[in-house]
Amino acid sequence: MRLHRLELEGFGPFRERQVVDFDAFADDGIFLIAGRTGAGKSSVLDGVCFALYGGVPRYDGMHKRLRSDHCEPHEPTSVSVEFTAAGRRWRVTRSPEYERPKQRGEGLTTEPHRAELHEFVDGHWQGRAARPVDVADELDEILGLSQQQFLQVILLAQNRFAEFLLARNDDRQRVLRRLFGTRTYEQYQESLEQRRRAAEREVDEALATVGMLLDEAEVVGGDLVADGDASAGDIVARLAAIEVLAQRAAYRAETLVRERDAADAAHRAADERHRALAKVREQQEQRSISRAALARLEAEAESVAADRVLLERAIAAEALRATIEDAERDRAAARAAEEAVEEARAEWCSVGGSGDDAIDALRAQVEQLTGGLAVWAAAREEERRLATLDQQLAADRAAVEELTSAAAQIDDRRAAVPALLETLDVELANAREAAGALPAAEERRADLAARRSAASEAQRLAEQLTAAEAQYLHDSASHDRARAHVTDLLRRRLAGHAGELAAALVDGEPCAVCGSTAHPDPARGDAEPVTDEAIAAAESVRDAAAAAEKTSAAAAAAARSAHVDAVARAGGATTAELDVLLAEADAALAAAREACAVRDRTAQQRAEVVAADTAAAQERTTVSARLEELRTAVDVGSAERARVRAEVEAARGDFATVAERIEHETIRRDAAVRLADRIASASASAAVAAQAETDRDARVAASDFDHHSAATSALRDAAERARIDDRVRAHESALQTERARLRDLELALAGEQDELLDLAPATAALAAARDAWAAAVDSAAHAAQRSARLADLAERARTAHTAVAGPAGDLDVIVRLADTVAGRAPNTHRMTLESFVLAAELEEIVAAANVRLEEMSAGRYRLQHSDARAARGAASGLGLEIMDAHTGQARPAQSLSGGETFLASLSLALGLAEVVTGRAGGVRLDTLFIDEGFGALDDETLDVAMRTLDELRQGGRTVGLISHVAAMKEQLPAQLLVEATAEGPSVIHQGAGVAAS
Repeated sequence: MRLHRLELEGFGPFRERQVVDFDAFADDGIFLIAGRTGAGKSSVLDGVCFALYGGVPRYDGMHKRLRSDHCEPHEPTSVSVEFTAAGRRWRVTRSPEYERPKQRGEGLTTEPHRAELHEFVDGHWQGRAARPVDVADELDEILGLSQQQFLQVILLAQNRFAEFLLARNDDRQRVLRRLFGTRTYEQYQESLEQRRRAAEREVDEALATVGMLLDEAEVVGGDLVADGDASAGDIVARLAAIEVLAQRAAYRAETLVRERDAADAAHRAADERHRALAKVREQQEQRSISRAALARLEAEAESVAADRVLLERAIAAEALRATIEDAERDRAAARAAEEAVEEARAEWCSVGGSGDDAIDALRAQVEQLTGGLAVWAAAREEERRLATLDQQLAADRAAVEELTSAAAQIDDRRAAVPALLETLDVELANAREAAGALPAAEERRADLAARRSAASEAQRLAEQLTAAEAQYLHDSASHDRARAHVTDLLRRRLAGHAGELAAALVDGEPCAVCGSTAHPDPARGDAEPVTDEAIAAAESVRDAAAAAEKTSAAAAAAARSAHVDAVARAGGATTAELDVLLAEADAALAAAREACAVRDRTAQQRAEVVAADTAAAQERTTVSARLEELRTAVDVGSAERARVRAEVEAARGDFATVAERIEHETIRRDAAVRLADRIASASASAAVAAQAETDRDARVAASDFDHHSAATSALRDAAERARIDDRVRAHESALQTERARLRDLELALAGEQDELLDLAPATAALAAARDAWAAAVDSAAHAAQRSARLADLAERARTAHTAVAGPAGDLDVIVRLADTVAGRAPNTHRMTLESFVLAAELEEIVAAANVRLEEMSAGRYRLQHSDARAARGAASGLGLEIMDAHTGQARPAQSLSGGETFLASLSLALGLAEVVTGRAGGVRLDTLFIDEGFGALDDETLDVAMRTLDELRQGGRTVGLISHVAAMKEQLPAQLLVEATAEGPSVIHQGAGVAAS
C-alpha cells in the first residue's frame, strides 16, 4: 500500500484546506514531519487514519473533537486520501459528524458522518461507494488490514511503541488475538470443554441408570434378603447380591409351581364329582317337565281335531272361489252400469235434451252439434283478435299523443343549451387556474410530514440518548471503582509480603532474605491477608466493568448518531413548529384538491351537457320518424277493426260472445255422447252377469255344498289356512316328540327316586378346591413374575455397567485433552491452545525484531520469548524478556532506560509489522509512519537507529518520521513543516525551502 496525497479541511488544527503530496518524497524515501509542540504534526497521521477507517485512536468516543475548533459554523470539514493498493488507485473522502447552520430558518442542524470512495480508471475518477457502511466494506477488501493492524504496521502512533513491549501477558494476548485472528483456537478449546461436559453427563447418566436398576431390583426382592446379605457397597458388590436374589426367586417360583399343579389336580377331581351329580339332577328336572308337557298336549287333542275338519272344508270351498267371485263381480258391474245410464240421462235432460233416448237419435244430434262447433271455432278466433285490434289501436293513438308532446319538450331543452355552455366554460377556466397549485402543495405536505416524523423520532431518541449517556457515566464510575479496588488489593498484597515471610520464619533456621538464623523482630502482617484468588476476582470484576463501559460507550455513541441524524432530517425544527406548518400545508393541500375536484366536476358537467344535446338532436329525429309510422298504423287498424266486428256479431247469435255459444253447445254434445255410450255399456254388462251366475250354480251343484252361500261361508284366506294347518301339524309333532323324550328319560333314570338330588355338599367341595387352586396359581404367577423381573433387572444392570466402561475410558481421554488445551493440569506451563499458537507467532516476531535490535544496540540486547508460567492465573507462554550480552542474564523489559526502551519497542514494532503483513496475505507496505520517541536517544544511538530506518527505504518504500530532534532535521532534507499561525489555525508547508527554514 502506498499513500499519494492527503487533503485536510476543517480537521483538527487545520481550518483552511491543506494538501500533503507524499509522492514528492518518493525520491528521498524518508522525510521528517516537523513543527512545534501542539502545532498538529500527529493530526496529519490522524487524518490518514480517519479517512481510511472513520476513527482516530486517541479520540475514541470523541468524534466531535475531529472538527477544527477554528471553523466557523458554515465552514465544512473533510479529509481525503489518495492511495494505491494491489495495483489500483483509490480516493476516499470522509467527513465527521458536526453542527452546521440550517439551510432554511435559524439555528443549527447536525451534518451526519459522510464517506465516498472513488477509483481512478482510464484517467477519470469513478464512484464505487457513497455511504459510510459501504465504503467500510469496500476498504476492508481493498486494504486487507484492520484498523488495529494498520496502527501496528503502517502508522506507528505516538506513545504506542512501548505498549506491546511492556504489556502484561493478558494484554499482549488480546493484541495478538486481534492481529492474527486466533479466535478459532479458543473456539476449539470451548468445543473440547463442551465435549468433556457431555461425556461426564453421559457417564453420570449411565451410572445413574445402573443405580436405578439395582435400587429397583433390591425393592423387588425385598423379602428374599437373608440376614447375612450385604445391604450396601459398590456397584460390583450390589450386582453380585442381586444375582443371588434372582437365584432365590427362581427356586421359590419352582416350588410354588409344584404346589399349583397339586391344587389343580384336586380341583379337577372335585369338578368331575360335581358334574356327575348335576347331570342326574338335571335329568330328574327334565323328566318332571316332560310329564307336564305331555299331559298339556293330550288335553288339546279335541280342539285340534275341530281345526282339522274346518281346514278340510276350506280346502274344498277354495276350488269354487273363482267362480263365485266372478259371478259377484259381474253382477256388481251390471248394477254400476245401470246407475251410470241414469246419471247420463239426467245430465242430458238438464242441458235441453229431448225425451227420446234411443241410441240412433242421440248419435244424429251429436253429428249436428259437431258441425256447428267447427264453424263457430273460426269466429271465436276473430273475436279474440278483435280485442287485440282494439288494444293496439288505442295504444297507437296514445303513442301519437305522447310522441307529439316529447318532440315539443326536446325542442324546449335544446333552446337552453348555448347559454349553459357559456357559463360552464367560465367556471372551468377559473377551476383549472386554482388546481395548478396541487403538485407544489403535495410536495410541501410530504416534506413537512417527513420532517415531523423525524422530529418525533428525534424527541424519542433524545430520551434514549439521555438514558444511554447516564448508563455510560454509571459504567465508567463502576470501572473506576473496580480499578481502584484492584490497585488497593495489590498495594495491600505488597505491604503484606513481609508479614508472609515473617510468618514462615523458624528459630534457628536461616532467613530466606538475609540468611540470619536470629529473628529478633519479625514483621507482622495484616489481620486479613490478600490472596491470589481475591486479586483474580477483583481483576475479573474490573475487566467486566471495562467491558460494560465499552459497551455503554458504544451504545451512547450509536444513540447520539441516531439522534443527530433524526434532528438533521427534521431540519432542526420542533414537533410543535412542524405541527403548525403541517396544519397550514394540509389546509393549502385541501384547497388545491377541492379546486381539482371542482375542475373535474365542471369538465364532466360540460361534457355531459354537450353529450345530452347531441343525444337530444338524435332523439328528435327518431321521434319524428316514429310519429309518422304510428299515424299510418292508426288508419290501417281502424279499417281492419270494422271488418272483424261484423263477422263476430253474426257468429254470436243469442249469446254474449262466440266463446259462450261454443261452450254451451260443446256441453250438450258431450252429454249426448256419454248417454249413448253408457246405454250400450249397460246392455253388455247385464248379459255378462247372467252368464256368470249360470256357470256358478252349475259348479256348486256338482260339489259337496248344497248352495253357493254355504261354499262362501266355508272359504278362508291363505294366511288363515296356513295358520290352522301349522297348529295341527305342530300339535302332532310336539306330541310325538314329547312321548319319545319322556321314554328316554324314564330309561336313563331307571332305579332313581323321583325326589330331586341335593347338590349343596358337592358344590361346597368344588368351591373350596377352586379357591385353593386360584391361590396357588396367583402365588406361582407372582413368584414367576418376580423371578423374571429380578433376572431381567440383573441382566440389564450388568449390561449397563459393562457399557459404561467405553464412555468412561473416552471420558478420561477427553478430560485430559480438554484440561491440556485449556491450560490446566497436566499442562505444566498452563498454556491454552490459543496461547500456544500465539507463542509461536511471538517467537517469529521476536526473531524478526532481533535482526534490527542487535544492530541498533551494537549486539548488546536481544529480545527473548519466555514461556514461563504467569502468576495469578494470567496467560502463560507470551512473556518477553531482554537478554543483556554484557551480563549474560535475562532482564525484564521494564528495566531498560528510555532510549533503550524506544529501540527495543521500535524493533519489536517493525518485526510485528513484517509478520502481520505476511499473515495478511502479503500486503505490500510502501508507506510507513513513526511518531516521536527519538528524543530519548543519544547521538550515536540515533545514528544507528537512523541507519536502520534508512534500510526501510529499500524497494521504493517511503518512511515518514515525526520528531523534535534537531539532529534529525539536519540529516533529513525532505521535510513537512506543520506551523501554527498567529491567528490560531495551523498550516502545512512542503517544498525545498522547508528544511532551510
